[in-house]
Amino acid sequence: MSAPAAWAVSDPYADALRTGRGPLFLRRTDGWLLPLEVERWCADADAADRAVLDRCEGAVLDVGCGPGRLVAELAARGRTALGVDVSEAAVTRTLTVGGQALRRSVFDPLPGEGRWGTVLLMDGNIGIGGDPGTLLHRMHQLLRPGGLLIAETERPDVDERTEVQVVTPGREAVGDPFPWARIGTPALLRLADRAGWLTAAQWTAGERRFAALRPRTASSSAEPPKSTAVISSQRARKTSAD
Repeated sequence: MSAPAAWAVSDPYADALRTGRGPLFLRRTDGWLLPLEVERWCADADAADRAVLDRCEGAVLDVGCGPGRLVAELAARGRTALGVDVSEAAVTRTLTVGGQALRRSVFDPLPGEGRWGTVLLMDGNIGIGGDPGTLLHRMHQLLRPGGLLIAETERPDVDERTEVQVVTPGREAVGDPFPWARIGTPALLRLADRAGWLTAAQWTAGERRFAALRPRTASSSAEPPKSTAVISSQRARKTSAD
């Protein structure tokens, strides 16, 4: 049985999802704070979200689904969709709002591997595991041939690997720091090109940035990038859903 991920056992994160409000931050080891948009995540899908979902093809896997606004919107449209998240609070809220979700790391075995029409990495989830190259390789394994990956990227052209903790003002951080990455669209497209992806589209919606990618070939047999930062922080305890 895997140890719980730092994100999954973070009380501030779980509390924020249960209440639907922040403030909540990712704090780097140097003290820099990245605000997390808890209220937006816990609201219904907005116009930018719905425009992303309009592009989705086939069955949709939402990686790091959080409180489930996207899978709930897809379910309301009659689409087949599943969310995965290492946070028990996130999965519980997703089920409550009408979506389907499993408490699982993206690096654990998942239903439908190699058959998903679209995989979503929204709200900065291209940063999961701290190594976007390794995460892109995992996306190859999940998508069907010719499938679509949609990632939400950072506004600046940043390309950062770091360690963070989830914190809220007035409370101590819970759990050890875990690897995270922040990457803008130009850096992601450069990385994706080297990793065997084609750029299908890129667009903005207000201050949010998105890129859509497709595997260059149908094969997912290429060797994954070497990384030691990725897997340990994104494992979660197995639940009855397994």
